[in-house]
Amino acid sequence: MPEQALPQRGPEGPGTGVPRLGKPVGTEHSVHGVALLLPGGPPTGARPPSVRALAAQRPLVRRLARVGAAEGLVVHVVRYRHRGWNGSAADPVRDAHWAADEAVRLYGDVPVCLVGTDMGGRAALRAAGHPAVTSVLALAPWLPEPEAVLDPDPVRQLTGRRVLLVHGTNDERTDPDLSFRLAERAKKVNRDVCRFEVHSDGHGLRQHRSEVLSLAVDFVLGSLFGRHYARPVADALAAPPPLGLRMPLASGFGGSLGY
Repeated sequence: MPEQALPQRGPEGPGTGVPRLGKPVGTEHSVHGVALLLPGGPPTGARPPSVRALAAQRPLVRRLARVGAAEGLVVHVVRYRHRGWNGSAADPVRDAHWAADEAVRLYGDVPVCLVGTDMGGRAALRAAGHPAVTSVLALAPWLPEPEAVLDPDPVRQLTGRRVLLVHGTNDERTDPDLSFRLAERAKKVNRDVCRFEVHSDGHGLRQHRSEVLSLAVDFVLGSLFGRHYARPVADALAAPPPLGLRMPLASGFGGSLGY
């Protein structure tokens, strides 16, 4: 898709920098769905996002673009104004809302899936109330324990969205139990919530990267374009808690799907 045909912009803000959409990757024809990828980051930080955080999104960008091009999927990595969450400012949430607005400006009335990793996972869950957003995927979402337990993140904004959380059971950076608690609360207000556990994997989900990427692709394409989900995803969405919130990701997932 010619980049010059899709001008990108950020809101004016003196001294604060502006968010940006990365280069569009995917279909070269009509766009029928948008995936906005929200990278991870530290709890605090006013500098721009690190190159490493942005580069970490490339495997998922490529997989989504390759499999979704025929459906009319375009993928953008969101470049935040600041690399940190920054307390009550929740800067990535503001940038995610801006990115969804920008997707509407560029592509019109098409469904948007927010795909967040680490801090970006929390931002995706928090920004789900944007009217263009129809689905949310949170990979190893960062939910600081004091806030998650004493002042839990809201879940009402997830109503009417398809929601998938994925967490490694050996994650030592973001507590998988906290994502389970959030999913459990979300399931009470929205039946279309599920959560997969990647057994023995850590925060980067590298040990089972191929399966995680396949799971992400299956969920995004199913949610944006009405494809049938793979059986494990459909079962997880339909299952009552805690079964559908502790679904194990099977070794080899996606091999028969061509993802």
